[in-house]
Amino acid sequence: MSIVMLITMVLCFALTISVAVSIGLAAILGIQVANAHMLISVKEMFNAINKFPLAAIPFFILAGSIMERGGISRRLVEFAKSVVGGVQGGLPMTCVLTCMIFAAVSGSSVATTFAVGAILIPALVKHGYPTTYAAALQATSAELGVVIPPSIPMILYGVSAEVSIGELFIAGFGPGLLIGGALMLFVYLYCKFKGWGKSDGDDRQGILKATWQAGWALMMPVIILGGIYGGVFTPTEAAAVAVFYALLVGVVIYREIGLRDIAHILRRSVLSSAVIMFIIANAGLFAFLITRAGVPDAIGHWLEQVLKSPAYFLLGVNLALFLIGMFIETSAAIIVLAPILAPVAMHFGVDPVHFGLIMVVNLALGMITPPFGVNLFAACTVARISLDRMVRDLVPFVLVILTCLMIITYVPSLSLSLRDLVYAR
Repeated sequence: MSIVMLITMVLCFALTISVAVSIGLAAILGIQVANAHMLISVKEMFNAINKFPLAAIPFFILAGSIMERGGISRRLVEFAKSVVGGVQGGLPMTCVLTCMIFAAVSGSSVATTFAVGAILIPALVKHGYPTTYAAALQATSAELGVVIPPSIPMILYGVSAEVSIGELFIAGFGPGLLIGGALMLFVYLYCKFKGWGKSDGDDRQGILKATWQAGWALMMPVIILGGIYGGVFTPTEAAAVAVFYALLVGVVIYREIGLRDIAHILRRSVLSSAVIMFIIANAGLFAFLITRAGVPDAIGHWLEQVLKSPAYFLLGVNLALFLIGMFIETSAAIIVLAPILAPVAMHFGVDPVHFGLIMVVNLALGMITPPFGVNLFAACTVARISLDRMVRDLVPFVLVILTCLMIITYVPSLSLSLRDLVYAR
C-alpha cells in the first residue's frame, strides 16, 4: 500500500497536479488497495483540521491582508528605510528589515512577499537595481515570515509533533535574527561590490518622523508577541487579536480601508486559507495511512542503523529536507514528516523544539528554490517577470540561507537559550 501511495504521489507531482490533490489521490488509492472503508478518508481529513491551534492560520492570513491594504506595510517600509536606508545598499537592507518586522505579525511568507514586495520591488527598480535582483531579494527576505514568530509552519509542526507552540515561537527569534542579519550584511557587501545603491538615501524620512508615522504599525508586533509571552493570550488567540488590531488601525486610525475593501480582503483571505486547510486535510489522511502501515517506525529504525551519530543524522535530514522542500509545499511536508522524524530526532538526543526550527528553516528554503517555490511565484507576479530570469540572482541568497541553516543545526544554543531562559528549564 505504501509503495503504491508514494508512486502515485510522485507521478502526480510529475504531471504538475497540485500538491493537495496529489496527496489526496495517493491516499484514496492506498485505501482502495488496502480494501479499507472509504469513510476513513472523511474521518481522518476532518480529524486533521479539527485542532484548535490551526484556527490561527486563517486569522494570520487575514491580518496580513489587512496590513497590506490598510497602509501598515507602507509605513513599516518608510520606518525601515529611515533606519538603514542612508547607506549604500540601504534599500535592499530596508527590504530585509521590513520583512523581519512584517513577519513578526503576519506569520506568512507569501503575505509578506505581496505586502512588502508591492512597495519595494518597484522602488528598487526605480533606484537602478535589476528587476531580477529585486524579485530574488524580496522572495528570500520574505522567507523570514516563517522563521520569525508567529509562524504558520511552526504552528503546524507543534500540532503534528505535539510540541509547545509557545516554545517554538520563542526559539525562533535567534534563527530569525541570524538569517535577517546575514542577509543584510550580504546585500550591503554585494551592493558595494556591484556599485549599486549610491542614491538609496534619496527621499528618506528622518527616523523620528518615520517612527511617529509608523507608531501604530510598530505597536502591532509588540502587542501580539508581548501578549503571547506575557500570558495574556495563547498563540491562537493572538492571531485573532492581530486581525482586530489591524482593522482598528487600517479603518479608524489610518482610514485607508473602506467597506468595499473589507469584502475583497475577506474573499482573498478565505481562498488562501482554504488552500492551506485542504492541503492539511489531505496530508493528515496520508500521514494516518503511512503511520498505520508502519512506515515511520521502519524509517526510524533504518535511520538509526545507517546514521550512527546525531551529527550525521542532522546532516542527512537537512539534505533530505532540502530536496523534499524543492518539490513539496512546506505545510504538507511538515505535517507528513514531523510525526516521522521528530521521534527519531529525540532518540538521537536532539531537542524537539530545536529540531522543529531545523525543519522549518530547511523547508522554508523550498519557498525560494525552483521548481515549486511559492515565494518565487509571488515575487515574479509582483515584478512581472518569468521565474527562469531570476534564478541566477537567487543562487547567492540560497547559499546565505544554507550557511545560516548549518549554524542553526549545529549550534542548538542559538535556538534554545532564550527558550530555556523564558521557560526556566
